[in-house]
Amino acid sequence: MDLASQATGIGALSEPVRRALYEYVVSQTDAVSRERAATAVGVATHTAKFHLDKLVDEGLLKTEFRRLSGRSGPGAGRPSKLYRRGEREFAVSLPPRRYDLVGHILASAVERAATDGTSMAAAMDAAATDEGRAAGSTSASRSEDDLDRLSETLTDQGYEARVEDDTVLLANCPFDTLAKEHTALVCGLNQHYVQGVAEGLGADALQACLEPADGWCCVRTRRS
Repeated sequence: MDLASQATGIGALSEPVRRALYEYVVSQTDAVSRERAATAVGVATHTAKFHLDKLVDEGLLKTEFRRLSGRSGPGAGRPSKLYRRGEREFAVSLPPRRYDLVGHILASAVERAATDGTSMAAAMDAAATDEGRAAGSTSASRSEDDLDRLSETLTDQGYEARVEDDTVLLANCPFDTLAKEHTALVCGLNQHYVQGVAEGLGADALQACLEPADGWCCVRTRRS
């Protein structure tokens, strides 16, 4: 999670006029002009323009240009600048949560089980491992030590990892609520995901193990 960027984007909505303009624009079925938005929330057009463009800068809105008259050619007038919801998604969770990742793994497992005829348990393990490998293979870590590389990569995934006594410990579980309600399922998924990340990093000597402990995520990783 890019916390700084996400927080800045969502923080743009803390200004009341800006938030009102955003809520109005996204509630419409089509893009709207700044004049229409200004009238809807009761502010001057130049004020609406300032706040709308700030929302565009943060990726919350996007713009397009279109003649509202529907006419074209000479005399049709200049195209108007219109605003609509941006395509960027925002989600800030502290501590970090990755329920989207669990959903993706579960969906992949269901498809795998339906296609290959494997059990759901095996499909879950395979899907979690594959997802972890993908994350590890695209890691930006430049550390030379495998444990450090795994720690940095898992921290980027929301685990708040740290290396202690030659072991990667995870101070945060990105799947916390699900893990509390479906412990065996989610912790097993977690173990295979972390192992997949290590494999994606090329750190084949690392082994992810289930070792639940109070105050820690259930997975610990050390050299095998």
